[in-house]
Amino acid sequence: MRLVSAVCRGFYSGGDSKGKRQKRAGRGREKIATLFVQVTEICYSVEELGRFPVAEEAIGRVPVELGVYPKAQVLNRFIAKVIDLLIVAAVSKLVPPIGVLAGLAYLLLADGFGGGRSVGKRLIGLQTIVPRTRDPAGFRESIIRNLPCGLAQLAFEIPYVGWIGWGAVLSLEGLLVIGNEQGRRLGDEIAKTQVLESGQLDVSD
Repeated sequence: MRLVSAVCRGFYSGGDSKGKRQKRAGRGREKIATLFVQVTEICYSVEELGRFPVAEEAIGRVPVELGVYPKAQVLNRFIAKVIDLLIVAAVSKLVPPIGVLAGLAYLLLADGFGGGRSVGKRLIGLQTIVPRTRDPAGFRESIIRNLPCGLAQLAFEIPYVGWIGWGAVLSLEGLLVIGNEQGRRLGDEIAKTQVLESGQLDVSD
């Protein structure tokens, strides 16, 4: 009788131990699954957070869209523009209307040559860039940013009234260069460009 009782107790105790082990194993699997879900949520949150500028700034990567670059020296800007306008005036003296059109074409396209450098900018050490992409200005940006000056140049062909309009447009552009923190005139605001000192950014020609 005692033998039967001992066997029964051993059987039930073995069953209890097995049940406890199964419960512990089940709880362990639940903890592992919960931990996996939490890690997955953390990774997803970090990935989503990295899409916002604040997160990029926090880890030291400022997006180029927010890049702010110091303005080029105003005197150098004016000297470069005078050189370019002298080239336009010289070309305009050719056989009309070819000379006028050639001068206008140079004025519009000048900043698209050689890494965003017109002849005047190349001689003075300036270049036109697109801050958002950190690339030199192309012909598209050059045409857009120089369109106000191009219209003023066309108006210059009209005596008196055109001369006043030409002077007014160039004066306005000059005041914007002086007053704007990045030296961006009206054409720069439209084309999203900026004039910097050459070599200030590592951009390809």
